[in-house]
Amino acid sequence: MANGMTTPKLIQTGRRQLMLFSGRCNAELAEEVGQHLGIKCGAVDLVDFASGEVYVRFRESVRGTDSFVFQGHAAPINERIMEQALMIDALKRASAKRISAVVPFYGYARGDKKGRSREPISARLVADILKVAGADRIITMDLHSGQIQGFFDGPVDHLTALPPLARYIRDNHQGDLIVVSPDAGRVKWAEKFAARLNAPLAILHKRRTTKERNVVQVREVVGDVRGKHCVMIDDMIDTAGTIVQGAEALVQAGAARITVGATHPVFSDPAIDRLKNSVIDEIIVTNTLPIPPEKRLDKIVVLSIADILADAIRAVFEDESVSDLFAGENQL
Repeated sequence: MANGMTTPKLIQTGRRQLMLFSGRCNAELAEEVGQHLGIKCGAVDLVDFASGEVYVRFRESVRGTDSFVFQGHAAPINERIMEQALMIDALKRASAKRISAVVPFYGYARGDKKGRSREPISARLVADILKVAGADRIITMDLHSGQIQGFFDGPVDHLTALPPLARYIRDNHQGDLIVVSPDAGRVKWAEKFAARLNAPLAILHKRRTTKERNVVQVREVVGDVRGKHCVMIDDMIDTAGTIVQGAEALVQAGAARITVGATHPVFSDPAIDRLKNSVIDEIIVTNTLPIPPEKRLDKIVVLSIADILADAIRAVFEDESVSDLFAGENQL
């Protein structure tokens, strides 16, 4: 299976050249990013052998280039991480000057610490894989926790989808808004979102069981949500258990309307069934991960973050500040 059929034009700074390549997870988003940059994704052969191994070969010279390898870590997540690592390794062995791993959604981000004995720190391992493969830096968006930036031995450019999410709410929803953090861990992020909307903040208190994965219990609402339009904001929606339980708790507390905003639409089963039958009125996500047609509910709105990624890639290539693009709001 090949990705891209045309030789890309090159962005050049002096003798340096920028090239953009995509794995098979985010090809559509990568092409949109390329349009913002005025280039096309480079041609690369990506073939699965019968054994499940992946064959990678770039079709043009990458010697001396600044190469950006685009891949979200979506299901099948282990295959996508390995595919990106192989692409990076191939670029390193083909004498690319600098290699950046562009990871709109960073896999294993919730494995950022040892919660119990004899557990791995999975997010650190993913960083090690990309580093050993040959990545000089990582460009990613809305990490689950800030310490992941320290797992990679090199620069990590942390982007955020807060601006487009807040802009959509501001342009499409009026009335008595209140921003809701789904748990104590996302309060800082929710505060930034609330500041953009000039809205108050409420918090959901929840408890996650250590015996079962993806099982939570929302216990109480901290804040007055009666009669208000609640905007619950999170970094990702996986199985949607937290979001749906949180929405039910808000309705029981007297909320008039529920909107959910999240950067990453992971949507693992049974997320779509839960969301379809939930009290949530609207779900706003971005295209950091592809959403297959069978998971596109009428209540789901997808915003593009291609311009944000393109601006960051251009800033990295031109050795300019990435944090200036967000006025510091990309810090966790």
